[in-house]
Amino acid sequence: MAINIAIDGPAGAGKSTIAKAVARELKFIYVDTGAMYRAMALYLIRQGISPKEKEKMEEVCRKAEISILYDNGSQQVILNGENVTPYLRQEAVGNMASVSSADPVIREKLVELQRTLASRENVVMDGRDIGTCVLPDADVKIYLTASVSTRAARRCKELEERGIPCSLKEIEEDIQERDRRDMEREISPLRQAEDAYLVDSSDMTIQEVKEKILCIYSSKSRKEN
Repeated sequence: MAINIAIDGPAGAGKSTIAKAVARELKFIYVDTGAMYRAMALYLIRQGISPKEKEKMEEVCRKAEISILYDNGSQQVILNGENVTPYLRQEAVGNMASVSSADPVIREKLVELQRTLASRENVVMDGRDIGTCVLPDADVKIYLTASVSTRAARRCKELEERGIPCSLKEIEEDIQERDRRDMEREISPLRQAEDAYLVDSSDMTIQEVKEKILCIYSSKSRKEN
């Protein structure tokens, strides 16, 4: 039977980085659900659709085929036959994804693909509602978070390292707004699952967070065996 690890948390908490590291250590498949939603958001943007145009979003999303493959151990996201991985971290894409991911038609299309993969492979999956909605029976659930100031500082550093100017204040405000949208959305809002382990990474290194989660997984596995 496939083993599933679900990692949820707010934007900028380091979910993707940690999920990749844990998957690598355990030799599981890493499924970046956020990347899949971002690919859909990119598709909607390319179609010239506004986040407010709900019916148009639902209509065109059916024509988007999104898949994940690995090239030399590196995840690549394919949108209608095109590798769109380089475009998924744009701010506009992230903001569109935060809005469009709340749409039930879009969610249904992507959740089905995610569940199918998790049913046949050992996976580490991260997102906003993996443990509460997508994989409610996951073997291990983690709620990874960090303070708004910590998340904003990390994002600003990431942008600066890529030579992109940024405003720490604007990033903090953007993160607070995205948190509000994610937590207040009607469908599958961001929240900690009752049986999820809380991990606050504000004062932890990537290595420390990874080891913490591996320890939780190991402890739970021993109890079950």
